[in-house]
Amino acid sequence: MTTIDPKAFILGLSAIGAGIAALAGFGAGIGTGIATGKAVEAVSRQPEAKNDIVSTLIIGSAFSEATAIYGLLVAILLIIVKLV
Repeated sequence: MTTIDPKAFILGLSAIGAGIAALAGFGAGIGTGIATGKAVEAVSRQPEAKNDIVSTLIIGSAFSEATAIYGLLVAILLIIVKLV
């Protein structure tokens, strides 16, 4: 039976965690793309409501991108902790 060095185990799990946290960008990109497509459909159906639709889209996109930034921040922190 072999034993794993605890430090190496933590470093490996940090790398896996950083990769998983970086995947948050994919979800944000997909969500923003779907929302933009739906906003374009809504504007094409009701052009007079364009200003309301665009303002709602911008707020939703900001929340979506905030989750991506949090995921990136977690990934960077895990990599920095791994290097220290």
